[in-house]
Amino acid sequence: MERRLSAASRRSAPSRIQQLSHLAQRVGAVNLAEGFPDFPAPPHVKAAAAAAIAADHNQYRHVQGICDILAETAKRDHGLDADPLTDFVICCGQSEAFAAAIFAIIDPGDEVLLFDPAYETYETCIELARGVPVYVPLDPPSWTLNQDEFLKSFTSRTKAVVLNSPHNPTGKVFSKEELLIIAQACQKMDCFAITDEVYEYITYDENKHISLASLPGMQERTIITSSLSKTYSVTGWRIGWACAPASIASAIRNIHVKLTDSAPAPFQEAALIALTSTPDFYSSLKKDYEVRRDFILLLLKDFGFHISFKPQGSVFVFAELPSSCQISDIDFVTNLINGAGVAAVPGRGFFHRNCDGESYHHRYVRFAFCKSDDTLMAAALRMRKLADTKGKTCLTGSGKQEDQTVSASH
Repeated sequence: MERRLSAASRRSAPSRIQQLSHLAQRVGAVNLAEGFPDFPAPPHVKAAAAAAIAADHNQYRHVQGICDILAETAKRDHGLDADPLTDFVICCGQSEAFAAAIFAIIDPGDEVLLFDPAYETYETCIELARGVPVYVPLDPPSWTLNQDEFLKSFTSRTKAVVLNSPHNPTGKVFSKEELLIIAQACQKMDCFAITDEVYEYITYDENKHISLASLPGMQERTIITSSLSKTYSVTGWRIGWACAPASIASAIRNIHVKLTDSAPAPFQEAALIALTSTPDFYSSLKKDYEVRRDFILLLLKDFGFHISFKPQGSVFVFAELPSSCQISDIDFVTNLINGAGVAAVPGRGFFHRNCDGESYHHRYVRFAFCKSDDTLMAAALRMRKLADTKGKTCLTGSGKQEDQTVSASH
């Protein structure tokens, strides 16, 4: 019956990130591949979830208080006037909020612009809606917006632009000047914008997150998606939301209800506590992650990586392989897992079909630093030990023998 599966399911390959995460578990590697924290969630947030379970908040639920807090936060942080009764949809994480938003606005043949490199799930959602993803390459090494390339990508079929800032995988925070270019184009072409703002509180140095919806003329056409996952270290709780004008939010809500009915009830209750955390929590979050970022940057430089772009936000370093390294990103990561017991993600998984001709697509590796001090130190010790034995410039070899070794150990 496999031949009876849908074309969409046949096109949807397993996630390389998840595959490597599973591989890391099987071989006991330190996991710097997947972007989930391996340290505890904040105690006050965990206590709220435990209390909600004890209070039997176990059934389908919509906690309006989340929307009330989100509306207050949007006004305070971005100057947005959003109605908590009509403009928010609580979903099962940002992923479902994004999917429901795509299903609410995309018809077959509609084109959706995405900035490349891009997080992999966007494309799948667009294709499931029978839309057409169109990739606009960001210019390395700083991943700047190429205005000419961006504007040339619009056609009469363009329906939406997807913006992820702070950005996965590069750690880029889009500047106000870049956001104005995007905003003006969306208005001129009468397009939606869908933003993924899950790293909104995780920015570094002098960089600040600006919501695209806050720019003149954009709130009426922007769907904001975000979640608790990254800010509060609860990626498995699956509490996210979409914020959009009432008519758009209503369409997203109708689809959300058909897909999942409601987000997990006890974790919605815990969201009320998380979202009212004190300012000290957010400043401490930034400081802690900045220390982790700087630690991993130093480690990678010592290992021979070329760090031409220092992450401005998010929890990832998108590091360029040393010029002396003659193997691909996939072979490098395979060798790193087998030689050092450390897992990362080959960068090519974030670049897409219509851009495969670029040689740099095989030259990047993504490392996640949203890990405990013990995890980061273990990775450092393993990588430094390997560098002492094999040299600091690169892990040589094709990776073929190493692949056989890993397969035998499954």
